[in-house]
Amino acid sequence: MSDTFDKGNQEKLGAHEVAAWLRRHPKFLQQFPDLSVSLVVPREDGPAASLASYQLEVLRDKNRELSRRLQELSGNAQENERLAVRTQQLTLALLKQDNAADTVRAMAATLTEDFNGDLVRIVLFEPIAGLDDVDWLQTVPAGNKALAAFRDCLADGEPLCGRLQPDKQALLYGARVDEVQSSALLPLPGVGLVAIGSREPNRFYPGMGTLFLRMMGEAFAVALKRYEAA
Repeated sequence: MSDTFDKGNQEKLGAHEVAAWLRRHPKFLQQFPDLSVSLVVPREDGPAASLASYQLEVLRDKNRELSRRLQELSGNAQENERLAVRTQQLTLALLKQDNAADTVRAMAATLTEDFNGDLVRIVLFEPIAGLDDVDWLQTVPAGNKALAAFRDCLADGEPLCGRLQPDKQALLYGARVDEVQSSALLPLPGVGLVAIGSREPNRFYPGMGTLFLRMMGEAFAVALKRYEAA
C-alpha cells in the first residue's frame, strides 16, 4: 500500500489499513493539528472525548497505577526491613542464653511478643530439663506415630503457611485448636517443630514469603545444638 492517500485509495482503504498507516506515521497529527480536535474517541463510561483528552486520561491512569505500585514496593521494603531487624534480634537473643531451657523460652517469648503470635507451640524430639511447667511445649520422640502427619515437611525442612491439616492442628494446639485460623509451621529436622498460630485467617497464607521464617528456624536449631553434648 502506498504511504500517501489519494482519492482512489481513500475509497478502498479499510479501518485496519488506516490504523496500520497511522502507526507508521505517528507524527501525522502534527501536520494536521485540526484533526486531533475533531477526532473523537468513544468512552465506555461516558460521552465521546477528544483524542487529546483521551490521551491525557490514559497517561493519568498509567501514572496512578505506577504510583500505586511504587507505594506497594515501598511498603514491602519497609516490612522486609522490620522483619530483618526482628530476625537479627531473635538470633542475638538465642545466642545470649546460657542453657537449652532458656534458649527455648527465649524463642517462645520472642515469637509471641515481637512477632505477635497468638499461640506459639514448640515440639521437641528430646526432653530438656527445666521446662516441665510450660503449656506451649511438648516432647515427642522423633519416631512417635503422632508425628506421622509431619513426616513430609520434616523431610524437606521447608516452612508451611496457611490453614494446617486437622491432624497437624490437633497435635500442635490441643484443646485450643479452634482458636487457630492460620499458622506458620517451622519444621526443624532432627530438632522438632515450631508453630506460630494466629486467630486471623489471612495472617499466614500459602505462597507467602518464608525466607525469614526459615532463618528463624535455623537460628533456633543451631542455638539448641550448642547444648547437645552438655
